[in-house]
Amino acid sequence: MTKRTMAELEAQLDYFLAAPADVGTVELVVRRPAVDQREVLDEGELNTEVGLVGDNWIERGNSRTPDGSAHPDAQITVMSARVVSYLAGDPERRALAGDQLYLDLDLTESNLPAGTRLALGTAVIQVTEKPHTACKKVANRFGLDALRFINAPHRRELRLRGLNAKVVTPGVVRPGDKVTKVA
Repeated sequence: MTKRTMAELEAQLDYFLAAPADVGTVELVVRRPAVDQREVLDEGELNTEVGLVGDNWIERGNSRTPDGSAHPDAQITVMSARVVSYLAGDPERRALAGDQLYLDLDLTESNLPAGTRLALGTAVIQVTEKPHTACKKVANRFGLDALRFINAPHRRELRLRGLNAKVVTPGVVRPGDKVTKVA
């Protein structure tokens, strides 16, 4: 199992930040049918009610909502394909990050402020303000340095852990689909 050091991660920062700003690519679509289960999909259906169809987002809920229900601004989680590929080492381990969409696209706050809409496949998602931060699962799967690197307060705006979004136009998304900002 690959666990990158802080020095190795710092050395890759420019590569992570060199992702395309306007037109990117969907690299991976992953459904989480149950806690700690992952299904890498050839095609995912995005829905305004349940997010990624077959994913456990709505059933899992969220401890930070008053009633424990799923957080509407964390319906879809997105991570940089560049970051996760480097953290995982082995391509088969990328889905362990726990996100649904892995994009080769500049996810920084300056490039994709909250409210930005992204067209991917036949769907459209909207970036939400809710921060997407790493938890102890990231440390367990990719190492403590990975957790510290992507959660560092001085790098938060880079969104190395990724971002949260919600589905605004239902549709189908596949690896290889283009991702573009919607004007």
